[in-house]
Amino acid sequence: MVVLCTTRGPGVLPKSKVDLYAAIRRDSRQGLSNRALQRKYGVGFLTVQKALSSAWPEPRKPLPPRATRLDPFKPLIDEMLRADLDAPRKQRHTVKRIFERLLDEHDADEISYQMVRGYVATRREEIRIEAGRGVVEAFVPQTHKPGAEAEVDFGDVTVRLAGELVTCYLFAFRLSYSGKAVHRIFASAGQEAFFEGHVHALNVLGGVPTSKVRYDNLRAAVAQVLGFSRQRVEAERWTAFRSHYGLQALYCQPGIRGAHEKGGVEGQIGWFRRNHLVPVPEVDTLAELNLMIERWDEADDARRIRSRPRTIGEYFAAEQPLLAPLPDEPFETGRLFTLRVDRYSQISVRTNRYSVPVRLIGRNVRAMLHASELVVHDGREEVARHERLIAKGGCRLDLDHYLEALVRKPGALPGATALDQARSAGRFTPVHDAWWAAAVKAHGERDGTRALIEVLLLGRHLPHEHLVTGLAAALKTGALTADAVALEARKAAEEDSHAPADPVLPTAGRSNVTSLASRRLAHLPPDKRPLPSVAHYDQLLRLRRPDRPTP
Repeated sequence: MVVLCTTRGPGVLPKSKVDLYAAIRRDSRQGLSNRALQRKYGVGFLTVQKALSSAWPEPRKPLPPRATRLDPFKPLIDEMLRADLDAPRKQRHTVKRIFERLLDEHDADEISYQMVRGYVATRREEIRIEAGRGVVEAFVPQTHKPGAEAEVDFGDVTVRLAGELVTCYLFAFRLSYSGKAVHRIFASAGQEAFFEGHVHALNVLGGVPTSKVRYDNLRAAVAQVLGFSRQRVEAERWTAFRSHYGLQALYCQPGIRGAHEKGGVEGQIGWFRRNHLVPVPEVDTLAELNLMIERWDEADDARRIRSRPRTIGEYFAAEQPLLAPLPDEPFETGRLFTLRVDRYSQISVRTNRYSVPVRLIGRNVRAMLHASELVVHDGREEVARHERLIAKGGCRLDLDHYLEALVRKPGALPGATALDQARSAGRFTPVHDAWWAAAVKAHGERDGTRALIEVLLLGRHLPHEHLVTGLAAALKTGALTADAVALEARKAAEEDSHAPADPVLPTAGRSNVTSLASRRLAHLPPDKRPLPSVAHYDQLLRLRRPDRPTP
């Protein structure tokens, strides 16, 4: 305890009691008597004796607690808190209820709510400990064997995807020994993303941990938590997945209490989010973002965790050979649905709707839902592939799926939802709109729209960029038919597939027109074969029989 000392004697005054004791002991060793020390420092006999017996002053005795207006009511509060030990969890006393009972039942008008709140804040836990129900929160350091344990978790992140701010989910698989972590971002945290994250992480790591992998009680893996034990009722597909890869799951305690049991991956997600996802990344697709994440994971191998002597990559190099081998057969991570196509040529998957070709209306199709996409099959034929929707209640329509119906109903095209989505995605460009407007002006509303639909049908056989080039060329020359667009698009495709020829300058007074046959022959490679010879046939002339005389 530091105190200021006032003395009546001369000399420099010590600043604290420790300094006073040190000065007394120093002067005593130099030969000053007890009385001289008392006079010099202005202290009593007992103070000098205590300084000579110990270099540290005795701690100051705590003052007895002051009486407060709450003292008569403390036993009543303790009784209420003890009754809460056996009460249902949702029917225990709050501070507000304790204060109200003291006012109503015991006329405690002289106390305040703040006095009750301060007392309950400290006394509630003391009563639990006195009853043997208090738990001392202690953390025991753990040592992890190489190749044995891992931790898995999801964390939400914000991404600007195609110009829109959306919430995605960061999957993290972290080896406990080396700290090597593999990350992947998905549109959802469902079971498909959970499985695909595992498959990607295990393939990157090149093996499977031989002991426990720690998990939260997430719905993708756990169907039911059995009481307060470690036993769980697992989802059937998760059980099959674990069996396929030989994973041993250890589920943490529910709620915030179990967060410290996998603190490595909890901290890893926060570190990764702060160091790589700040500022908010701006990408067009999640595939582009995941390519960036793979590069970041490789760069993190050169990082040291806290005061470790070696890097993550060096520890992982020693750990990787100790992992169990991966299975030979892949595991289908997607969820299969058998769905009926409605009259709008759509199927409903997880509250969202996706289009399929109109020829499948009324039929059953198989839809394989993955974490990032939906693949639809009719028998063995793949008929549709969509990027998975993030929000609920949305729809994703492909304009190409409705073209056969639009040929018969061209008036439905201007207001079609699929057309709006094609414009937003950049598949239906301003060049399409300009050519459509010119065709409608030349051929009328119905025939001009039908000509555009025929052009869109060409997109099944021609690349999109060549078709746009063909539309621009046909619009420039005023050729407003699908055949003209097809011809110009094929010209663009041939120019891309062959090296450009030397430009031919137009001759004055002569139009620059080249036939298709001449144009194709100009791109053929030079013929280096030798000229044909008839020398072999001269040998036949030597073997010819002489002519018979004429009778």
